[in-house]
Amino acid sequence: MTTASTTECRPEPDAGPAAAGLMTTPPAADAAGSIAAPPAADIAGSTEQSADQPTEQSSEQPAGQPAEQSADRPADRAEPARATTGRQRLAFAAIATGNLLVLLDTSILNVAVPDVQRTLHPSAAALPWAVDAYTVVFAGLLLAAGVFADRWGARRVYLGALASFAVLSALCAAAPNVSVLIGGRALLGAAGAGLVPASMALLIGLYPDPARRQRAVGAWVALSGLGAAAGPVLGGALVELGGWRLVFLVNPPIAVLTLLAARLLPNPSPARARRALDRSGLVLATAGLGLLTFGLVEAGSRGWTSAVALVPMLAAVAAFGTLAAVERRVAAPVLPPSLVALPRVRASFVAAAQSCFAFFGGMYLLDIWLQHADHLSPFAAGLAALPLTFPVCVMPFFTGRLVARRGARPVLLTGMAASVLAGVLLAVTAGHHVPLPLLIAAELALAATGTLAIPGAAAEMAVAAPADLAATGQGALNGVRQGGSALGVAVLGTFGSLASAGFVLVGTGLVAFLFIVRATSGKRA
Repeated sequence: MTTASTTECRPEPDAGPAAAGLMTTPPAADAAGSIAAPPAADIAGSTEQSADQPTEQSSEQPAGQPAEQSADRPADRAEPARATTGRQRLAFAAIATGNLLVLLDTSILNVAVPDVQRTLHPSAAALPWAVDAYTVVFAGLLLAAGVFADRWGARRVYLGALASFAVLSALCAAAPNVSVLIGGRALLGAAGAGLVPASMALLIGLYPDPARRQRAVGAWVALSGLGAAAGPVLGGALVELGGWRLVFLVNPPIAVLTLLAARLLPNPSPARARRALDRSGLVLATAGLGLLTFGLVEAGSRGWTSAVALVPMLAAVAAFGTLAAVERRVAAPVLPPSLVALPRVRASFVAAAQSCFAFFGGMYLLDIWLQHADHLSPFAAGLAALPLTFPVCVMPFFTGRLVARRGARPVLLTGMAASVLAGVLLAVTAGHHVPLPLLIAAELALAATGTLAIPGAAAEMAVAAPADLAATGQGALNGVRQGGSALGVAVLGTFGSLASAGFVLVGTGLVAFLFIVRATSGKRA
């Protein structure tokens, strides 16, 4: 398979036009394109020449062309630049598609659970793990997957994980009983963990310029959010069409098409290949993340006093404590203290944890509250949550631009302030009948938290982490995000009133806001 180097994908200053969209121009791209230029054009960095312009240069210098370029520059250089830009767009689509599959599978099976129950007849204790097995394994392996991507090469890990995702999806579709389905979902989580940090490392190699990279990260997160938002809708349609097995058969064709574009992906050399592998650190980090997620999932369903929830969480604390001690003594730690010591990296971790805690915990809380307190049907509750879910498909495009123009610090702080505002709005609610305008305002504040801080943290990590730790940093960041999401669902989902959850959001949001202010003070984030 032919490899494409990073320099092949790098656009020239006179790069040709960008297409109207990234992946057959999704609606989110159209919405984002109404400001200044389509997102794909920003990502490709080509705003100087339209598609119908002739390749020959006139004697007059075109608008936007650097002054140092001569007017009589040979015309044959325009076509290679345009071709390189086209390759870059296709490579971006291939990278974003893998991450979209991961997020699609986190939510697409939720609406198919009743059909799984009717056909496979699982026990009440086993049925939830048809969904949760994916999440627990995915969260547990994110950091390890980032380490292996940095060590073996992001392109190799990405393609291997993508091929595995396709095969395992087909196996899940053919599962004869719930035990096989749970095992397949767990292996799918492992493949998904390989895709996420490797895709971000490939994105960093594709866009060496920090400003373009931050815009690309915004588009990458937006398309991922599109997968998460489309999951329940697409899953419901497929279940109606042919049952739960069709839910898994969506993945193989998409993965195969992405693999066909693999030759366009950048192939950054593994920067840590010669370093010793920190096996003890990998085991402790994977065990800690997996046990923490498992415990939080069980706490959300069984309660915080359940031994099934408490024992794994205490074991996770012990694993993380041992990890901190081990990492100080090894030559090549799995999570280098030098990376965690960077103020901008720490700010990204805190922003990602708080935003996912507020956004996903708030989404879960409001969904339950709307169905139980207002007695809405699941479909009506989904419509009522649109102010919370729809911005996820659109706003990250703008967030990437904001980070590129203003820096990450104001974007992250605005996201934290939005989580505090959401908490205040929920805290003033009383009784079971909350005014609709107040509810919509709280949903919009939570949406601002998620759509500003989550992509903002990813974009900041993409430029703050050293190049040889790109995938490791993104793996750690996504592990923090998964932990924050699980904690938000487990904590906020246990409150019987919106007001109690609101006070918690105010407290955690203020702590995160002050931490980011201190971590980034005197530095342009």
